[in-house]
Amino acid sequence: MLKGIDPILNAEVLGALRAMGHGDMLILADTNFPSDAIAQDTVLGHLLRIDRPMGEVARAVLSVLPLDTFVEDFAGRMQVVDAPDDVPGVQAEVQQEIAATGETRAMVGIERFAFYDLARRAYAVIQTGERRFYGCIMLRKGVIGPDE
Repeated sequence: MLKGIDPILNAEVLGALRAMGHGDMLILADTNFPSDAIAQDTVLGHLLRIDRPMGEVARAVLSVLPLDTFVEDFAGRMQVVDAPDDVPGVQAEVQQEIAATGETRAMVGIERFAFYDLARRAYAVIQTGERRFYGCIMLRKGVIGPDE
């Protein structure tokens, strides 16, 4: 255990988040996403796991990961097939966690197969224990400025 670090962030996840650079993408995936197969194509090359609900995982990750403020696609969500404007509850929970960081923008929608392609280009994939459908999120790492 570490002070000030959410205990669901295991050492392997913390190491990957620390190693990511500005603009690198992180995928938070539900249990139905082909996480292991896609993770093999990422920069990290293997799957990370946090077996907790998506909202808890997003909160923990966002407690240490700054979001990119320079791009429109700072965060994205897999669109619902045939209903791209729908925002399922699991995605709304993540949006609330993003808002809790002070970010006011909404996640961008990403078509399902485009999301798979994007995920293959990510730095890492964290498969969560989320069982609700469309619990697939992309977060783009931002920067931490110098001390004043």
